[in-house]
Amino acid sequence: MGNFLSAAVRHLGLTYKILAMLLTSAVIVAIFPHTPYGAHYDYKVGGIWRDSDLVAPYDFAVTKSKGEMASQEQKEREQATLFYHRNNGAKTAALKNLEALGTSLNTDEFHRLKNSIDTIYRHGYLQSAESLSPSREIVVLDGETGNEGHSYMAGDFVTSDDLEPGLLRDSILVPSLLLDETQTQLELQSRLSQLSNTSELVMTGDLIIAKGEEVTEEKGRRIAALEAENDRRFADGYNLWGQMAGQVLLAVIAFVALYMFLKNTRHSILEDNRKVSFVLVLVLLMSAFEALMAWESPEWILIVPLCVVPILMRVFFDMRVALYIHLTTVIILASLVPNSYEFIFYQLVTGMMSIIAVRSLEKRSQFFILALVIFASYSFIYTAGVLSQETNLYSLEGNKYLMFFLNAVLTLLAYPLIYLFEKLFGMTTALTLLELSSTNNKALRELSRRAPGTFQHSMQVANLTEDLVSEIGGNVLLAKVGALYHDIGKIRHPLYFTENQTGGFNPHDELDYTESARMITAHVTEGLEEARHYHLPSEVQDFIRTHHGTTMTGYFYAKERERHPDGGFDESLFRYPGPRPYSRETAVVMIVDTVEAACRSLKNHTKEATDEMIDRLIDGKIAAGQLENCPLSYGDVAKIRRFLKNKMMSIYHVRIEYPTVKNNK
Repeated sequence: MGNFLSAAVRHLGLTYKILAMLLTSAVIVAIFPHTPYGAHYDYKVGGIWRDSDLVAPYDFAVTKSKGEMASQEQKEREQATLFYHRNNGAKTAALKNLEALGTSLNTDEFHRLKNSIDTIYRHGYLQSAESLSPSREIVVLDGETGNEGHSYMAGDFVTSDDLEPGLLRDSILVPSLLLDETQTQLELQSRLSQLSNTSELVMTGDLIIAKGEEVTEEKGRRIAALEAENDRRFADGYNLWGQMAGQVLLAVIAFVALYMFLKNTRHSILEDNRKVSFVLVLVLLMSAFEALMAWESPEWILIVPLCVVPILMRVFFDMRVALYIHLTTVIILASLVPNSYEFIFYQLVTGMMSIIAVRSLEKRSQFFILALVIFASYSFIYTAGVLSQETNLYSLEGNKYLMFFLNAVLTLLAYPLIYLFEKLFGMTTALTLLELSSTNNKALRELSRRAPGTFQHSMQVANLTEDLVSEIGGNVLLAKVGALYHDIGKIRHPLYFTENQTGGFNPHDELDYTESARMITAHVTEGLEEARHYHLPSEVQDFIRTHHGTTMTGYFYAKERERHPDGGFDESLFRYPGPRPYSRETAVVMIVDTVEAACRSLKNHTKEATDEMIDRLIDGKIAAGQLENCPLSYGDVAKIRRFLKNKMMSIYHVRIEYPTVKNNK
């Protein structure tokens, strides 16, 4: 155990990544709903069965639909036997009611109603709360116990349907047959309990549907019944913890594949735990939204703007990383959401389109174009899918397009998320670099005001660096911005640098060489302080640290050596603090900065003098080991030489001396 802990501490970075991926996988699986679903099929009633022939793997029953069951129950209710008791005093009560009305009736009317009552009760007056068919079976219970009775038809008796509304029925008649609700309900429940919800039995080996057949209502019911049977059989042996363990393992496998990809192609991302955390947090965040929708409305799962993942990955990293991380996210979520195949196809295609659309994100307006691309991608996929399945467009659903539209609108949240993640994880995007490259930036305006010579030098270095990095390969925008700010430290003491001196005054004339060297080298540390003051990203601060590497302040070091040819002085006082450049971009800025300043000081800008100067400066950097930590190849250095020689001659070419025109007057 102790050895294991010691190994974990020694490889703390790797340990963090392993634990972070395991924890992220477990959380993603835990937040999704888990239901014991067996095998389900991709089909739609009215569409075409695209899969291979579907054969019953075992016996199963096809259940009736809710509508069929309701219709059958209604039929049983209409045909169920009704049980009645006799009311022997009904006729007497009716005659008493008639006599009570006698004073209001004339003699003829009284005798007519009395004869009608005799006729009605000779047949029997039946109580009924609803219209009865004449063929409806009626059982009249006899005896005191009510256990015996005789069967009749409803047409054998007089019901309210046989009488006209009026005085006779409403004010006089009393039912001679009263409904026995208890016995009637028992009979009805007995009949309903005998109803079967099975419409047919499918035997093992029976062909349910063949490939290319239309999915009719009947075949659709068979397929749905097979799915239900699959669910039932799966639920019998369902183990929630086993399912979750398998899903966690699948997620871990996907993360391991991502780890191997980054290890072999983008190792710099793995080396930075901030970037690893950023990737995992973003995947977890989007998974949480997918899980929320899976709980609330699984049919609206595509409303979640999952394309935010590849968009942000593309903004912070590059296209290959964005695609691979998006692929990993989709693979993990596919095992947790319904309709996995449909989900994968939608998200992969739309994700790839969004990565292409965000390839050169330089303006905020491009986000609206991006949203349009996403909406169009989802819509075209859905329309093509319906056309391939239904062979017509009549089955298109408008709410699908609404869902795609809302997805595209929600994707616009990627813009504020860029700023949020930049601050949370201390990373820099192209959008931030574009803002910093503007000369209206506060730091550059201050540099232009207080150190105009340095500002012009920085602009020249930035332009040369931009063209050079574009030619040899690298992050062009980062290199340009780094060049713009590499000398920001000269804001504090601009007159100690020759490009800002005017009028012939040089403050170094009043200092010894050691103090002068200290003032010169201080612009690196002071530049870092200014960078923090102006909240410049760490990637830009790297150019301030490394643009002189660990070289000497050439002029003052040489002067001090003249005074002390045998040494006897502290050389570290004349050395820049470093470190040496460790990227292609910082190395290029170091070389261009040195060459531009040196060529500016040349008195004779001939091709030979310029070429000799550039070769000497670059060879000096190589000899001093200043380029040892950066990934520049010999071919890159050769390209840099050729580029700078051509550019310096173009910038500092010898101009024609114009003759003076004398005024004879």
